Amino acid sequence: MASDKSFTDSFITADPARALEELNVALGETADNAEWLCQRAYAHILLRDYNRAVDDAKKAQQLQPGMALAFLRAGIAEYHLNSISAAHQAFTAGKGLDGANEDFQTWIKKCEEKMATQDQNGTSNLQQTATPHVKHDWYQTESQVTVTLMVKNVKKEDVSITFQEKELKAMVKLPSGEDYCINIHLLHHVVPEQSTYRILSTKVEIKMKKTEAIRWEKLEGEGVLPNLKHFSPSSNQYPSSSHYTRNWDKLVGDIKEEEKNEKLEGDAALNKLFQQIYCDGSDEVKRAMNKSFMESGGTVLSTNWTDVGKRKVDVNPPDDMEWKQY
Repeated sequence: MASDKSFTDSFITADPARALEELNVALGETADNAEWLCQRAYAHILLRDYNRAVDDAKKAQQLQPGMALAFLRAGIAEYHLNSISAAHQAFTAGKGLDGANEDFQTWIKKCEEKMATQDQNGTSNLQQTATPHVKHDWYQTESQVTVTLMVKNVKKEDVSITFQEKELKAMVKLPSGEDYCINIHLLHHVVPEQSTYRILSTKVEIKMKKTEAIRWEKLEGEGVLPNLKHFSPSSNQYPSSSHYTRNWDKLVGDIKEEEKNEKLEGDAALNKLFQQIYCDGSDEVKRAMNKSFMESGGTVLSTNWTDVGKRKVDVNPPDDMEWKQY
Protein backbone atom coordinates (compact mmCIF):
# COMPACT_ATOMS: atom_id res chain seq x y z
CA MET A 1 0.00 0.00 0.00
CA ALA A 2 1.30 3.48 -0.87
CA SER A 3 2.39 5.83 1.87
CA ASP A 4 0.86 9.20 2.72
CA LYS A 5 3.86 10.93 1.13
CA SER A 6 2.76 9.62 -2.26
CA PHE A 7 -0.35 11.77 -2.18
CA THR A 8 0.98 15.28 -1.75
CA ASP A 9 -0.77 18.20 -3.43
CA SER A 10 2.08 18.52 -5.94
CA PHE A 11 1.81 14.84 -6.88
CA ILE A 12 -1.94 15.13 -7.45
CA THR A 13 -1.64 18.42 -9.34
CA ALA A 14 0.94 16.96 -11.72
CA ASP A 15 -1.33 14.10 -12.85
CA PRO A 16 -4.75 14.06 -11.16
CA ALA A 17 -6.03 11.10 -13.20
CA ARG A 18 -3.10 8.90 -12.18
CA ALA A 19 -3.32 10.12 -8.59
CA LEU A 20 -7.03 9.25 -8.53
CA GLU A 21 -6.30 5.69 -9.70
CA GLU A 22 -3.65 5.20 -7.01
CA LEU A 23 -5.87 6.69 -4.31
CA ASN A 24 -8.71 4.38 -5.33
CA VAL A 25 -6.40 1.40 -4.90
CA ALA A 26 -5.00 2.67 -1.59
CA LEU A 27 -8.44 3.37 -0.13
CA GLY A 28 -9.97 0.13 -1.39
CA GLU A 29 -13.51 -0.71 -0.37
CA THR A 30 -13.19 0.43 3.25
CA ALA A 31 -12.18 4.05 2.45
CA ASP A 32 -11.49 4.83 6.11
CA ASN A 33 -8.37 6.99 5.79
CA ALA A 34 -9.40 10.63 6.27
CA GLU A 35 -6.21 12.12 4.78
CA TRP A 36 -6.41 10.00 1.63
CA LEU A 37 -10.11 10.79 1.26
CA CYS A 38 -9.29 14.47 1.54
CA GLN A 39 -6.61 14.17 -1.15
CA ARG A 40 -8.91 12.14 -3.39
CA ALA A 41 -11.42 14.98 -3.07
CA TYR A 42 -8.65 17.28 -4.37
CA ALA A 43 -8.08 14.97 -7.36
CA HIS A 44 -11.83 14.99 -8.08
CA ILE A 45 -11.82 18.81 -7.97
CA LEU A 46 -8.98 19.00 -10.50
CA LEU A 47 -10.90 16.56 -12.71
CA ARG A 48 -14.06 18.67 -12.21
CA ASP A 49 -15.97 15.78 -10.63
CA TYR A 50 -17.36 18.03 -7.90
CA ASN A 51 -20.10 15.74 -6.60
CA ARG A 52 -17.60 13.02 -5.75
CA ALA A 53 -15.29 15.63 -4.27
CA VAL A 54 -18.03 16.69 -1.86
CA ASP A 55 -18.71 13.06 -0.91
CA ASP A 56 -15.06 12.33 -0.14
CA ALA A 57 -14.51 15.58 1.75
CA LYS A 58 -17.55 14.98 3.95
CA LYS A 59 -16.44 11.41 4.69
CA ALA A 60 -13.06 12.80 5.72
CA GLN A 61 -14.82 15.30 8.03
CA GLN A 62 -16.76 12.48 9.68
CA LEU A 63 -13.60 10.43 10.24
CA GLN A 64 -11.55 13.39 11.43
CA PRO A 65 -13.78 16.34 12.45
CA GLY A 66 -10.81 18.59 13.18
CA MET A 67 -9.33 18.37 9.66
CA ALA A 68 -9.63 21.91 8.31
CA LEU A 69 -8.43 20.89 4.84
CA ALA A 70 -11.46 18.63 4.40
CA PHE A 71 -13.73 21.65 4.90
CA LEU A 72 -11.70 23.60 2.34
CA ARG A 73 -12.06 20.82 -0.24
CA ALA A 74 -15.79 20.50 0.44
CA GLY A 75 -16.31 24.24 0.15
CA ILE A 76 -14.46 24.52 -3.16
CA ALA A 77 -16.46 21.65 -4.64
CA GLU A 78 -19.77 23.11 -3.39
CA TYR A 79 -18.82 26.49 -4.84
CA HIS A 80 -18.25 24.97 -8.29
CA LEU A 81 -21.60 23.22 -8.02
CA ASN A 82 -23.13 26.67 -7.38
CA SER A 83 -24.16 25.59 -3.86
CA ILE A 84 -22.93 28.91 -2.50
CA SER A 85 -24.62 28.73 0.89
CA ALA A 86 -23.20 25.25 1.59
CA ALA A 87 -19.78 26.41 0.40
CA HIS A 88 -19.89 29.45 2.72
CA GLN A 89 -20.77 27.22 5.68
CA ALA A 90 -17.87 24.85 4.92
CA PHE A 91 -15.35 27.68 4.59
CA THR A 92 -16.57 29.34 7.79
CA ALA A 93 -16.28 26.05 9.73
CA GLY A 94 -12.82 25.44 8.29
CA LYS A 95 -11.64 28.90 9.24
CA GLY A 96 -12.72 28.20 12.82
CA LEU A 97 -10.40 25.18 12.80
CA ASP A 98 -7.47 26.89 11.07
CA GLY A 99 -7.68 30.65 11.21
CA ALA A 100 -4.12 31.02 9.91
CA ASN A 101 -5.02 29.58 6.52
CA GLU A 102 -5.77 32.64 4.35
CA ASP A 103 -7.50 30.49 1.71
CA PHE A 104 -10.59 30.28 3.90
CA GLN A 105 -11.02 34.06 4.06
CA THR A 106 -10.44 34.37 0.31
CA TRP A 107 -13.18 31.84 -0.46
CA ILE A 108 -15.54 33.27 2.16
CA LYS A 109 -15.20 36.65 0.45
CA LYS A 110 -15.95 35.10 -2.96
CA CYS A 111 -19.08 33.43 -1.56
CA GLU A 112 -20.31 36.63 0.08
CA GLU A 113 -19.76 38.61 -3.11
CA LYS A 114 -21.72 36.08 -5.11
CA MET A 115 -24.55 35.98 -2.56
CA ALA A 116 -24.67 39.79 -2.56
CA THR A 117 -24.98 39.78 -6.34
CA GLN A 118 -27.83 37.32 -6.10
CA ASP A 119 -29.64 39.49 -3.58
CA GLN A 120 -29.20 42.57 -5.78
CA ASN A 121 -30.73 40.74 -8.69
CA GLY A 122 -33.69 39.79 -6.53
CA THR A 123 -33.02 36.11 -7.10
CA SER A 124 -33.11 33.53 -4.33
CA ASN A 125 -30.08 31.45 -3.48
CA LEU A 126 -32.05 28.34 -4.42
CA GLN A 127 -32.64 29.62 -7.91
CA GLN A 128 -29.04 30.69 -8.32
CA THR A 129 -27.61 27.36 -7.23
CA ALA A 130 -29.62 25.43 -9.78
CA THR A 131 -27.64 23.61 -12.43
CA PRO A 132 -27.63 25.42 -15.82
CA HIS A 133 -30.50 24.08 -17.91
CA VAL A 134 -29.57 21.72 -20.70
CA LYS A 135 -32.28 19.74 -22.44
CA HIS A 136 -31.68 16.02 -22.31
CA ASP A 137 -33.64 13.03 -23.48
CA TRP A 138 -33.28 9.27 -23.79
CA TYR A 139 -34.41 6.32 -25.83
CA GLN A 140 -33.54 2.65 -25.97
CA THR A 141 -33.03 -0.29 -28.26
CA GLU A 142 -32.83 -3.96 -27.37
CA SER A 143 -29.16 -3.71 -26.44
CA GLN A 144 -28.49 -0.06 -25.59
CA VAL A 145 -29.78 2.96 -23.71
CA THR A 146 -28.94 6.30 -25.31
CA VAL A 147 -28.95 9.60 -23.43
CA THR A 148 -28.66 12.79 -25.47
CA LEU A 149 -27.52 16.13 -24.02
CA MET A 150 -28.68 18.86 -26.38
CA VAL A 151 -25.73 21.23 -26.12
CA LYS A 152 -23.95 22.71 -29.12
CA ASN A 153 -20.30 23.34 -29.92
CA VAL A 154 -18.66 21.87 -26.82
CA LYS A 155 -15.01 20.87 -26.90
CA LYS A 156 -13.77 17.36 -26.23
CA GLU A 157 -11.65 18.50 -23.29
CA ASP A 158 -14.71 20.15 -21.71
CA VAL A 159 -16.69 16.89 -21.43
CA SER A 160 -16.26 14.25 -18.72
CA ILE A 161 -18.48 11.17 -18.69
CA THR A 162 -18.27 8.51 -15.97
CA PHE A 163 -20.00 5.13 -16.29
CA GLN A 164 -20.81 2.82 -13.40
CA GLU A 165 -23.02 -0.25 -13.31
CA LYS A 166 -26.07 1.70 -12.13
CA GLU A 167 -24.93 5.30 -12.43
CA LEU A 168 -24.22 7.81 -15.17
CA LYS A 169 -22.40 11.01 -14.37
CA ALA A 170 -21.76 13.72 -16.95
CA MET A 171 -20.00 17.06 -16.59
CA VAL A 172 -19.89 19.58 -19.43
CA LYS A 173 -18.36 23.03 -19.48
CA LEU A 174 -20.83 24.99 -21.57
CA PRO A 175 -19.76 27.59 -24.15
CA SER A 176 -21.11 30.19 -21.69
CA GLY A 177 -18.45 29.11 -19.18
CA GLU A 178 -20.92 27.47 -16.78
CA ASP A 179 -20.48 23.90 -15.57
CA TYR A 180 -23.40 21.57 -16.29
CA CYS A 181 -23.57 18.43 -14.14
CA ILE A 182 -26.01 15.54 -14.30
CA ASN A 183 -25.92 12.46 -12.09
CA ILE A 184 -28.41 9.70 -12.97
CA HIS A 185 -29.02 6.62 -10.85
CA LEU A 186 -30.05 4.13 -13.51
CA LEU A 187 -33.04 1.82 -13.22
CA HIS A 188 -31.08 -1.25 -14.36
CA HIS A 189 -27.46 -2.30 -14.75
CA VAL A 190 -25.26 -1.40 -17.71
CA VAL A 191 -21.79 -2.55 -18.79
CA PRO A 192 -19.41 0.39 -18.13
CA GLU A 193 -16.60 -1.08 -20.26
CA GLN A 194 -18.88 -1.24 -23.32
CA SER A 195 -20.50 2.17 -22.82
CA THR A 196 -19.29 5.10 -24.88
CA TYR A 197 -20.03 8.68 -25.79
CA ARG A 198 -19.32 11.00 -28.68
CA ILE A 199 -19.35 14.74 -29.10
CA LEU A 200 -21.19 16.12 -32.12
CA SER A 201 -21.74 19.70 -33.18
CA THR A 202 -25.32 19.73 -31.88
CA LYS A 203 -25.21 17.35 -28.92
CA VAL A 204 -23.34 14.95 -26.68
CA GLU A 205 -24.56 11.41 -27.31
CA ILE A 206 -24.06 8.82 -24.55
CA LYS A 207 -24.61 5.12 -25.30
CA MET A 208 -24.76 2.56 -22.49
CA LYS A 209 -24.67 -1.19 -23.10
CA LYS A 210 -27.47 -3.07 -21.33
CA THR A 211 -26.58 -6.17 -19.32
CA GLU A 212 -29.94 -7.70 -20.28
CA ALA A 213 -32.25 -7.22 -23.26
CA ILE A 214 -35.15 -5.98 -21.18
CA ARG A 215 -37.39 -2.98 -21.63
CA TRP A 216 -36.64 -0.16 -19.22
CA GLU A 217 -39.86 1.38 -17.93
CA LYS A 218 -37.93 4.56 -17.13
CA LEU A 219 -34.36 5.80 -17.11
CA GLU A 220 -33.91 6.55 -13.43
CA GLY A 221 -34.60 4.43 -10.40
CA GLU A 222 -33.28 3.05 -7.15
CA GLY A 223 -34.04 -0.64 -7.87
CA VAL A 224 -35.38 -3.16 -10.33
CA LEU A 225 -39.10 -3.00 -10.99
CA PRO A 226 -41.17 -6.23 -11.08
CA ASN A 227 -42.77 -7.73 -14.18
CA LEU A 228 -39.99 -6.79 -16.59
CA LYS A 229 -40.99 -7.02 -20.23
CA HIS A 230 -38.57 -8.34 -22.84
CA PHE A 231 -38.30 -6.52 -26.13
CA SER A 232 -40.44 -7.33 -29.11
CA PRO A 233 -38.37 -6.76 -32.29
CA SER A 234 -41.27 -5.00 -33.97
CA SER A 235 -41.89 -2.51 -31.19
CA ASN A 236 -40.96 1.13 -31.64
CA GLN A 237 -42.66 2.40 -28.50
CA TYR A 238 -39.87 3.54 -26.23
CA PRO A 239 -40.61 4.65 -22.66
CA SER A 240 -39.56 8.08 -21.51
CA SER A 241 -38.78 9.75 -18.21
CA SER A 242 -41.04 12.59 -19.35
CA HIS A 243 -44.65 12.88 -18.19
CA TYR A 244 -46.01 13.37 -21.69
CA THR A 245 -46.16 11.15 -24.77
CA ARG A 246 -43.30 11.57 -27.21
CA ASN A 247 -43.01 10.46 -30.81
CA TRP A 248 -39.83 8.40 -30.49
CA ASP A 249 -39.76 7.40 -34.13
CA LYS A 250 -39.51 11.09 -34.95
CA LEU A 251 -36.79 11.63 -32.32
CA VAL A 252 -34.68 8.78 -33.67
CA GLY A 253 -35.24 10.16 -37.17
CA ASP A 254 -34.13 13.62 -36.05
CA ILE A 255 -30.98 12.20 -34.47
CA LYS A 256 -30.16 10.26 -37.63
CA GLU A 257 -30.74 13.42 -39.66
CA GLU A 258 -28.35 15.36 -37.42
CA GLU A 259 -25.73 12.63 -37.82
CA LYS A 260 -26.26 12.75 -41.56
CA ASN A 261 -25.52 16.48 -41.53
CA GLU A 262 -22.33 16.13 -39.50
CA LYS A 263 -19.39 17.52 -41.48
CA LEU A 264 -16.67 14.88 -41.76
CA GLU A 265 -13.40 14.87 -43.67
CA GLY A 266 -11.00 12.36 -45.19
CA ASP A 267 -11.54 8.64 -44.57
CA ALA A 268 -14.39 9.36 -42.15
CA ALA A 269 -16.32 11.21 -44.86
CA LEU A 270 -15.64 8.42 -47.39
CA ASN A 271 -16.76 5.71 -44.97
CA LYS A 272 -19.89 7.67 -44.19
CA LEU A 273 -20.65 7.95 -47.91
CA PHE A 274 -20.29 4.20 -48.40
CA GLN A 275 -22.50 3.54 -45.37
CA GLN A 276 -25.15 5.87 -46.74
CA ILE A 277 -25.06 4.19 -50.15
CA TYR A 278 -25.41 0.77 -48.52
CA CYS A 279 -28.28 1.85 -46.24
CA ASP A 280 -30.21 3.53 -49.05
CA GLY A 281 -29.44 0.85 -51.65
CA SER A 282 -31.67 -1.94 -52.92
CA ASP A 283 -31.06 -5.58 -52.07
CA GLU A 284 -29.10 -5.97 -55.33
CA VAL A 285 -26.89 -2.98 -54.48
CA LYS A 286 -26.15 -4.44 -51.04
CA ARG A 287 -25.37 -7.87 -52.49
CA ALA A 288 -23.06 -6.29 -55.06
CA MET A 289 -21.21 -4.26 -52.42
CA ASN A 290 -20.79 -7.27 -50.11
CA LYS A 291 -19.65 -9.65 -52.88
CA SER A 292 -17.22 -7.25 -54.53
CA PHE A 293 -15.68 -6.17 -51.23
CA MET A 294 -15.18 -9.73 -49.93
CA GLU A 295 -13.89 -11.31 -53.14
CA SER A 296 -11.50 -8.45 -53.92
CA GLY A 297 -9.97 -8.37 -50.47
CA GLY A 298 -11.42 -4.94 -49.81
CA THR A 299 -9.91 -3.36 -52.95
CA VAL A 300 -13.14 -3.12 -55.00
CA LEU A 301 -16.55 -1.83 -53.98
CA SER A 302 -19.20 -2.11 -56.68
CA THR A 303 -22.92 -1.39 -56.63
CA ASN A 304 -23.58 -3.09 -60.02
CA TRP A 305 -25.02 -6.55 -59.30
CA THR A 306 -25.57 -7.23 -63.00
CA ASP A 307 -21.80 -7.04 -63.42
CA VAL A 308 -20.37 -8.62 -60.25
CA GLY A 309 -23.16 -11.17 -59.79
CA LYS A 310 -21.95 -13.33 -62.71
CA ARG A 311 -18.20 -13.29 -62.08
CA LYS A 312 -15.55 -13.48 -59.38
CA VAL A 313 -14.28 -10.01 -58.54
CA ASP A 314 -10.51 -9.82 -58.84
CA VAL A 315 -8.20 -8.02 -56.45
CA ASN A 316 -7.52 -4.54 -57.82
CA PRO A 317 -5.36 -2.39 -55.51
CA PRO A 318 -4.49 1.24 -56.34
CA ASP A 319 -1.55 1.73 -58.72
CA ASP A 320 0.81 2.91 -55.98
CA MET A 321 0.03 0.02 -53.61
CA GLU A 322 0.80 -3.70 -53.52
CA TRP A 323 -1.80 -6.16 -52.24
CA LYS A 324 -0.58 -8.88 -49.90
CA GLN A 325 -2.49 -11.83 -48.51
CA TYR A 326 -1.84 -12.41 -44.81
